[in-house]
Amino acid sequence: MTAALAKADLSAAPDLPPAIRAVLAEIDGIAVETEEKVVRKRSRDFFWYSPILNEELTGKSADIVVTPKSEAEVIRVAAACARHRVPLTPRAGATGNYGQAVPLQRGVLMDMQALTAIEWVKPGHIRVGAGANMGKLDAELRPQGWELRMHPSTKRTATIGGFVAGGSGGVGSVTYGGLREPGNILAARIVTVEETPRVIELRGDAAQKINRAYGTTGIITALEMPLAPAYPWFDVLVTAPDYATLLAIGQDVARADGVIKKLLSPIAWPLPDYFGQLKPHCPEGQPVMACMIAESSLESFRDIVGTRGTITLETPTREEAGSTPLYEYTWNHTTLQMLKADRSVTYLQCLFPQARFVDSILEMAALFPDEMIPHCEFIRFGGHLTCSALPVIRYTTKERLYEIIAAHEARGVMIANPHVVSLEDGSRHKRADADQLGFKAEIDPYGLLNPGKMRSYVPVKA
Repeated sequence: MTAALAKADLSAAPDLPPAIRAVLAEIDGIAVETEEKVVRKRSRDFFWYSPILNEELTGKSADIVVTPKSEAEVIRVAAACARHRVPLTPRAGATGNYGQAVPLQRGVLMDMQALTAIEWVKPGHIRVGAGANMGKLDAELRPQGWELRMHPSTKRTATIGGFVAGGSGGVGSVTYGGLREPGNILAARIVTVEETPRVIELRGDAAQKINRAYGTTGIITALEMPLAPAYPWFDVLVTAPDYATLLAIGQDVARADGVIKKLLSPIAWPLPDYFGQLKPHCPEGQPVMACMIAESSLESFRDIVGTRGTITLETPTREEAGSTPLYEYTWNHTTLQMLKADRSVTYLQCLFPQARFVDSILEMAALFPDEMIPHCEFIRFGGHLTCSALPVIRYTTKERLYEIIAAHEARGVMIANPHVVSLEDGSRHKRADADQLGFKAEIDPYGLLNPGKMRSYVPVKA
């Protein structure tokens, strides 16, 4: 039953561990879910994209779900968990793919989706609760002429706090780079997990301490984010005879600074064959590039495509209920489109060397013609143009998957492994960020925040 359990009602959940019952006794009045089936369902994310994580994480669950409605309630839950040494895992839309929101050591799952208030909107930036839905945010901002700079392909279900805590970039990164680029996160307000929790404001570069940390370095309650002009966007599909030609077109569009774009995703055949309502616009056997282009730049975009490719779709972007925007066929939604029909596939996350990224993409595609289907995203990384990729892999064994990973790394392609749960193992650098690791010791001395996700951390207090 979803309800606020009062102290007198603890008998309604007789199987809960004593520490959880003690936490419940201290958070009277805060909404709590104790029904096992519901708690188990809300303890999942999209880790099943990985057959390895699916085996490892299936069955993992919190003991209870708590849904605070204010920062004051977040503080009460954090204090109770610290006093009783109960693990605490923040969760929002749970649209991630690596088990970021899956509690590995049970405890309390804190659903942040009720923290949605917009504190203010100013020209070029916004301050908003971490639980705000990104699709609804953009809808509210558009009448004022603004929108978020970037968003994941799960925009319509993702929250801004979940994106910052678990993401790295997305639709818009071809222009603005990833979340780690200076200026893409302006500030974060967090709550510590101590017996007397503190509220800390992290501004500028300090806000990177909570970026892609899976909620291990503080409970994000509010974010200050930059905004971009809200252009009228068009969904555009371009086809070409081969993937190399499509990459060349995408590279020219990406380098054309005067062309306003939000998305350039070259996708190899046969992935477009799984694209449902888009299939009439995807010629048999040909790769397609999914693009989002501002209406004012369409003519220049067409000039760049020229005779090298064919534009098969050009329509205003629609995000209302019942429609499917083009971005929901890109980034890791591309994998999802194929998974709907074939659960035997999985994916990797790649970043290609900037100086030769097109040659590198084609080299890797030629190396695994029967096991890997290329799918790339043009992005800015450290001020330079390159491609990240989420290639679809025909999965056979864990050993073979790691052979494919090793082959990429041996040829200079950086892999962020999506088949592991810890920050270190999933990092392109294979280590925890030093600032994040040190900061965790300050704000989570007992190691209660999403334990197991930052495996390098040793609690500074017993």
